[in-house]
Amino acid sequence: MLTMQEIRELIRLLDDSTLTELELEFEDGKVRLAKRAEMVSYTVPQVTMPAAQAAPAPSAAQPSGSAAPAAEDPALHVITSPMVGTFYRAPAPDAPPFVDVGSQVGPKTVVCIIEAMKLMNEIEAEVSGEIVEILAENGQLVEYGQPLFKVRRT
Repeated sequence: MLTMQEIRELIRLLDDSTLTELELEFEDGKVRLAKRAEMVSYTVPQVTMPAAQAAPAPSAAQPSGSAAPAAEDPALHVITSPMVGTFYRAPAPDAPPFVDVGSQVGPKTVVCIIEAMKLMNEIEAEVSGEIVEILAENGQLVEYGQPLFKVRRT
């Protein structure tokens, strides 16, 4: 089975190519990645708007991508979803969340889990800093590239 790093690399390769879809089959599973930019830009606001508390931040950041948060404050880093799936803040329903607003994180700190194709994928902060905003609701469907957290770099 692929590691999270290998899946991220596949996503990066797909983004950098002219391909719109990639499907790989292994003995113990299958991975399918699809790139549909129009679908993502229209789907993300529809999915996040019913969650009233989370709607303003993702919809504000989504149209201009990560350039908007950088223009606001260059010390802010936005952690985005590397895949489509279900966002979970904790490793189990009865467990405390991985991080909260104010939590200090390092590049390898797990901040959430994205469940995709019945696989639990740990998402790491990738930067050192402090969590200043959580942009997704627990149990919410998230899209590829959707902002999940804002981190103030230290």
